[in-house]
Amino acid sequence: MDFIITSLQSWDIEIGSTIKNTAMEISKKNRVLYINTPSSFTHWLRTPKKKTEVRVNDNLHIVYCNLPALPVNSMPFKWLFNIANYCNNYILARTIKKAIRNHQVKEYVHLIDTDIYRSRYLKQLLHPALSIYYRRDYIIGVDYWRRYGPACEQALVRQADIVITNSSYFTEELKPLNPNIYTTNTGVNLSLYDGNILHDIPADLKDIPSPRIGYTGAIIERRLNADLLYAVAQKLPQYNFIFVGPEDDFFAQHPLHTLKNTYFTGHREVAELPAYIQHFDVCLNPQKVNPITEGNYPLKIDEYLAIGKPVVATSTHTMREVFAEYTHLATDVDSYLYAIQKALGETEDAELKNARIAFAQTHSWAHSVEKIYKAIDIYKTTSKK
Repeated sequence: MDFIITSLQSWDIEIGSTIKNTAMEISKKNRVLYINTPSSFTHWLRTPKKKTEVRVNDNLHIVYCNLPALPVNSMPFKWLFNIANYCNNYILARTIKKAIRNHQVKEYVHLIDTDIYRSRYLKQLLHPALSIYYRRDYIIGVDYWRRYGPACEQALVRQADIVITNSSYFTEELKPLNPNIYTTNTGVNLSLYDGNILHDIPADLKDIPSPRIGYTGAIIERRLNADLLYAVAQKLPQYNFIFVGPEDDFFAQHPLHTLKNTYFTGHREVAELPAYIQHFDVCLNPQKVNPITEGNYPLKIDEYLAIGKPVVATSTHTMREVFAEYTHLATDVDSYLYAIQKALGETEDAELKNARIAFAQTHSWAHSVEKIYKAIDIYKTTSKK
């Protein structure tokens, strides 16, 4: 079957993306139209040249909706929000219908990747053969989504033919709304994150001596515990802490930048990240524990493990359930200090390195997407009875 994907994430984002990797994997066996959902008025005005479609490979096409979305979240009343949001859905549906005609799509799966506003009414407007809602982030825990988001997501979950999540924590939360729910986890790009490939040390790491304790990914307040990091870095002045990725305003102004043993590289391309990880002694994922992170599947853990690195991470539900055997979990400053020093003692242990790599290889994107295919097969079989 063909797949049409609508997502909160633009295809053009600069960081790695679960949904982009999922779309790439699906396109190995199926045709995929990835819909770049409408931009805001501000972004629309600042974009001089509007794209219509880009082909990524023979089976994967990025379709751009070039009409801006109405600012629905600022609506003061629910009834007004619903009307404006339906208009946004209608605009998006027109773009999708045009793409369906252009590509002669007949029967397709519509995969909604946490797009709780702009895909809310698309099942009614498009009538796909199969509708799947994919929750991989707890976005309704973010301030922007709290007013109208929960109701929209509940409606999407209830009306979906299939619901998939990337953690059992999310599955248990949503199961009362829809029994056709499956946990897929996520995958890792094993050809990129290959522990057997030797990388030259990045130029900006050459003058930073070991031990190097590193993090790769978005550096944002709602996900990472800045105060914990500050305390840990202060107490381990002989260790160097390196953060690779774009920062939000909170982190850019945080006292972490004043410490002599902390380094921020800024944004790096995804293809550059394995070299950084390989030249870290220990990899970190110092998350805050909150509704956004508790059930989230941290893709970067698979990336770290695929390179074979010792990992220290905050103890969340998913970390305990999936990764506890292959990582060191911590909850506060003291346990982080202990875990980092213990992890450093494992840097030369080839047996542990190989075990981490072998475990990460069980989390391929092919394995993750195969679970989606199985959920579709089960639905087709049961719906015929």
